[in-house]
This record gives sequence, C-alpha cells and structure tokens, in this order.
Amino acid sequence: MKKNLILIGGGHAHMTALENISRFVEKGYKVTVIGPSLYHYYSGMGPGMLGGTYTPSDIRFATRDVVCKQGGLFVKDYVTRIDPAAKTVQTASGQSLAYDVLSVNAGSYVSMQDVPENAENIYPVKPIEKLMEAAEKLKILFKRKKAVVTIVGGGPSSAEVAGNIWQLAKQTKQNMPEIKILAGNRFMARFPESVRCRVSSILKTRGIRIFENGYVEKVTAESVLMASGESLSTDFTFLASGVKPSKIFEASGLPVGPDKGMLVNRYLQSVKYPDIFGGGDCISFKDQPLDKVGVYAVRQNPVLLNNLFARLEGSPLERFNPGPEYLLIFNLGANHGVLKKRGIVFSGKPAFWIKDYIDTKFMKKFQAIEKIL
Repeated sequence: MKKNLILIGGGHAHMTALENISRFVEKGYKVTVIGPSLYHYYSGMGPGMLGGTYTPSDIRFATRDVVCKQGGLFVKDYVTRIDPAAKTVQTASGQSLAYDVLSVNAGSYVSMQDVPENAENIYPVKPIEKLMEAAEKLKILFKRKKAVVTIVGGGPSSAEVAGNIWQLAKQTKQNMPEIKILAGNRFMARFPESVRCRVSSILKTRGIRIFENGYVEKVTAESVLMASGESLSTDFTFLASGVKPSKIFEASGLPVGPDKGMLVNRYLQSVKYPDIFGGGDCISFKDQPLDKVGVYAVRQNPVLLNNLFARLEGSPLERFNPGPEYLLIFNLGANHGVLKKRGIVFSGKPAFWIKDYIDTKFMKKFQAIEKIL
C-alpha cells in the first residue's frame, strides 16, 4: 500500500518539497497538500504590494497548479486538528485525511480578539492576501477624504505598513492621510538604536506620527481605546501587534514551545511524534528561539525535504542548522529601506534595491517551477 505524505500549508519552508513532489510520486508515495488558498503569497513582499511597488502576481506562487501538475492532490481547506494517535488530520469542511508522514508549515496569524466581527475598516497584516483588499479600500478612502489611518503595534510590520500606506497615498494623488503608529512604550524596541533611529527618521520625515505613550486596550471601527483611557479617532486600522503560531497544535494536544508553536527538535521533527515535521513561523525550535522571519523558513527547505524522504524510507535524518546572523532589510516605501547585517547599518534607496533584488530573485526561482511543469 502507498504511504501518504501530507503537507499542511504551501509556505516558504515547503517550497523545495513542493518543487519535488514528482520525486515523491515517482517513488510510489501519495502526496496531499492542504492549504486555504490556491496561491501562496510571499510575506516579505507584502508591504510592497500594499504600497503598489508589486502586483499580486509578482509575489505569489501557484501552489495548486504546482502540486497537481506533478501528480499530487491539492485540497483547498483549513486544517483544524491533528490526531497523532490515529495519524489523521481533520479539516474545517469535515474531511479526515490519513498520513504516514506529516509536515506542517501553517504559518502565523495576528490576533483579532475583541475586534468587531463585521468591521470593514480593520485589517490584520497577515494573511498577506488581506493587504490586497485593504489597498483597494484605502484608494477609495483617500479620494473621498483626508483620512486617519492607524497602525496598532510597534514592530517592523507597523513600520513597513506605515511607509507603504504613505507611498500608496502619494500614488493615488488625492488626500494625504494622517498616519499614526501606536507603538506601545517603545517603537522597534528589540532593535539597536542605529536601526530605530533610521526607521523613525524616514517615517517622521513623511509626517507619520509614532506614539510611545502606552498600549491599546480595544479597537472599534471608529476609534482606538488606549489603556490610559484615552480614545483616538480612526478611519482605517491595521493590526500589527505581533504574530502567533497557528492554533492547530494546542487544539491537537501536541507539545508546544513558549510561543505555542509546535515544539520540534534539531531535525525539525515533533519532540513527541516522530512522523510529524514542521517549519516556518508555526514551529518552536527546541535548541534555540528563532525570530519569526522568512530567512529561517528558507534555510529549513532542504532539511525538510531530506527528512520527509528519510522518514518515509527509514534512512538517517539531517540536522537543521539555523546558520549565521541573517540580513535584515525593511521596506519603508518610496524605494527606501533600512538594512542591518552584523555591525553594518545603512538606509536609503540602496537598502531597498538590495531587498528588491533578493526578494524578486527568490520569487522568480519558484515561479519558474510553474512554467517548467
């Protein structure tokens, strides 16, 4: 009987596995990929899409087509639970799919807790697809009035979203909005002062206001209530208050790390269930905490591919080495960026050009798979 390999999610950490589905099929394995969308959107280029630098087609990978053309099965659905004892996954539509080996790259989400359900002007920065919808609504809003756009959160996502909203407004050539970042007690708190100053300077030069006087208590369609009791009016709000790993693992009773991501060992393998692997934002790496950045998912690609084959075939697993300090570049819109690598920090157009080159090259590499198949 054929062994079943299931991949949950078509994100960065699964890109190489997706590229090699035909190899699994040729060896007699059945491959099923479960994902909520026919495409995977590259989060590193999401703010650029919001600002209009990139089109949706520039930053997406045709997951379903790549899977099906290689003989795999694509299921458009959400996984709600994994049953490691029965070795099945349950989906939102009620399907139960059996696996012999499972790999999870289910990504992360921004909490929408206490946000009105039907608010049409409140958007999380993830999933990336939502930024497309937000951009279209903002264009209409900017034509209609001088709007107040609020970003809740003080990390890199808030900086990139703010800068690209400014770019979008400039391109629309209508009313320039008032853009506010509600950054808690300290904007870009976990970054060196050399990075913070450059990011803040670029944003403030454009009139973007950064508030560091407390945390947000509640968000409604018309206002943002601060913990201090102050209420700030808003016309459009983005939530960028940090990402959390998929809820699947807690719901399934799998071991999780401090951030509630699936706890994995140095082989990217569940510490309790050896037939379950994972990568990207949804895992918690037992050996050391990893930042929620795409570079680690990209570095996990070849290890996951090797270890999925190894587990199916009973051969030795490969260890994942997180590698050296990664290159960090923020896209702040208008072709400006801030770059950090070890002790080197600089900003301006050269920083953006480097990011654009790296990101575009990465996407074209995987988009080329669509054309070859």
